Amino acid sequence: MSNAPVLTPATDPAEAPRPPRNQWWDVWDQFKTHKGAMAGLIFFVFIIAAVYLGPFFWTIDPGYIDIRARNQGPSWAHPFGADQLGRDILARMLTGGQVSISVGLTAMLLSLVVGTFVGVIAGYWKRLDGLLMRLTDLFLALPLLPLLLVIIMLFRDPLRKMFGLEMGIFILIVFVIGITSWMQTARIVRGDVLALKEREYVLAARSIGTPSRRVVTRHILPNIMSPIMVSATLGIANAIITESALSFLGLGFPPDYPTWGRLLFDAKDMIQQYPERVIWPGLAISLTVLSVNYIGDGLRDALDPRIRGR
Repeated sequence: MSNAPVLTPATDPAEAPRPPRNQWWDVWDQFKTHKGAMAGLIFFVFIIAAVYLGPFFWTIDPGYIDIRARNQGPSWAHPFGADQLGRDILARMLTGGQVSISVGLTAMLLSLVVGTFVGVIAGYWKRLDGLLMRLTDLFLALPLLPLLLVIIMLFRDPLRKMFGLEMGIFILIVFVIGITSWMQTARIVRGDVLALKEREYVLAARSIGTPSRRVVTRHILPNIMSPIMVSATLGIANAIITESALSFLGLGFPPDYPTWGRLLFDAKDMIQQYPERVIWPGLAISLTVLSVNYIGDGLRDALDPRIRGR
């Protein structure tokens, strides 16, 4: 008789329980199947690396004036050419990208925090729903661009005196964009919270006396991450476009401080003689916004468990 041990199902290595897989790996696997989202992610990472790491390699001062290079076309010394004052356009593009993307990310975070807070409060606590939604409707009814112009005209000079010229304008533009773009996030989050708070696991948590704050942070917020993250990507694109529009109108950063919108504004008078000066910042804005929108589209599919794996 053989004395070899017999592997039971409990001791069979093939049947050993595997550790649970992190759900974010499932999200990543689904995200990778979206070709547009992957292309957008690669381009957005490239833009981030270019504008924040590029100045360490391309060390020309964006404000340096070289009269001999005035209106010079692309060359080895100035790959994107030089403007009417002889300033290097590539250096100004890199510095302007830092400002535009920093404004987009910071304003997006502000609008996301405000919108999520208002949406969760309005959706979970019914007695505050009417008041907060009427406030949201009021902000939605306001004409956005005239409101932005009025706020900037009223508070630009006081903030300049308090925080300095560049930081004061940065704080003002971030605040203005963030405080006027949270309404869509609030309405989306409120709708999801209204549906989630009637689910069985939320009702069970409330029935055993779980505090409302813990119910929201433990059961509500993790299940509304999909619309929040999609709103975040769309918020970045909206903030970049808004900042570019304000700079194009001459109400953004000072003239000697480049942003992509400011570069467009400076180049518009010479579009016939030097069209590439409009093409470079316009292309940067368009492709960055397009890549962010594709990322948001991919995140929407990846974070939706109903279509994950299709």
